[in-house]
Amino acid sequence: MTNILAAQSAEMRAKGEAMPQQADKLLCESWNERMWSDGEPIDPSPTIDQAVNAGFSWLEIRCARCKTPSDVDLAAMKHPPTTFVHDLASRLRCRKCAKAGRRPSATLLQLGWQPRHPRTEA
Repeated sequence: MTNILAAQSAEMRAKGEAMPQQADKLLCESWNERMWSDGEPIDPSPTIDQAVNAGFSWLEIRCARCKTPSDVDLAAMKHPPTTFVHDLASRLRCRKCAKAGRRPSATLLQLGWQPRHPRTEA
C-alpha cells in the first residue's frame, strides 16, 4: 500500500509542476492571437519569465521607421524577469537605424519558440 501511495504522490507532484508551464504557454499563445487580431501591443502581456518558462523565448519585432524585422532573445535580456513583454516596445531599438543616428522604437509582433529572421550585421 505504501508503494501505491508513494507512486500516486510522485504522479501528482509531476502534474503540479507541469501546470505553471502549461498556464504560461496558454497565456503566451493567447497574447499572440490578440496581437495578430488587434495589431498592437496588448496590455496585459506575459512577463519575460512567463514567456521563457513557456518556451517562447524569442520576441519578433519590426522597426517602426525602416520596417526591418528582427528577433530579441528574451532569456538573454538584462531586464528584470517580471517585466511585461508589452513594456519592451519603448526600450527596443533597431540596430540598422541606430547606425544611421536614429532611434525609432520597435513594433512588437509576436512571441516565438525560435528566431524567425537571420541576424544581419550591415
